[in-house]
Amino acid sequence: MSRAYNFCAGPATLPESVLAQARDEMLDWRGTGMSVMEMSHRSDAFVEIAETAERDLRELAGVSDDYAVLFMQGGASSQFSTIPLNLLGDKASADYVNTGIWSKKAIAEAKRYADVNVVASSEEGGFASIPDQASWQTRADAAYLHYTPNETIGGLEFDFVPDSANVPLVADMSSTMLSRPVDISKFGLIYAGAQKNIGPPGWLSSLFGKTFWAKLARKRRP
Repeated sequence: MSRAYNFCAGPATLPESVLAQARDEMLDWRGTGMSVMEMSHRSDAFVEIAETAERDLRELAGVSDDYAVLFMQGGASSQFSTIPLNLLGDKASADYVNTGIWSKKAIAEAKRYADVNVVASSEEGGFASIPDQASWQTRADAAYLHYTPNETIGGLEFDFVPDSANVPLVADMSSTMLSRPVDISKFGLIYAGAQKNIGPPGWLSSLFGKTFWAKLARKRRP
């Protein structure tokens, strides 16, 4: 069989050794006599899989114990509503930066739950640049500041992490996570789709029976 080279934004070419291991373990996960998709999610074998995935993610991304790691379904789009529902608290407004399609989708969904303040937008210029942060019109009463570091459809990417000393910084890192070292401590919450840099969606969907998404949320200190 002739192997094809695939450089898609999501799934991409994998080493044949990885594919062969996945094939073998699909029929028998490490001597259990069953596929991962057949075992109970409460079983010791699956709990070990989940714990190993979290441990590996923490090591690769440099995630400290100050943060909780959540593997979730639904994709980044589901987080567009989950974020304001969980982070608004007793506040009514949230700050958003509009730099592309994914920012616009996040803003549109957040408006269903919050008074969204678009602190800066490059839409009039065709999303060709990142507005200088000195011009951002933030609110003192905002619950958080949200931005999308890498707008893959338009090809616009931040070359800096916004300063958000007064409120938690929230980032959709679906196209940034694990592509380079990131100082996690600068963020209150990071969410990222596993199908981009973390792994090809087809393989993850087959292995776990569903597509998982990772969200990193800062633990509340006592």
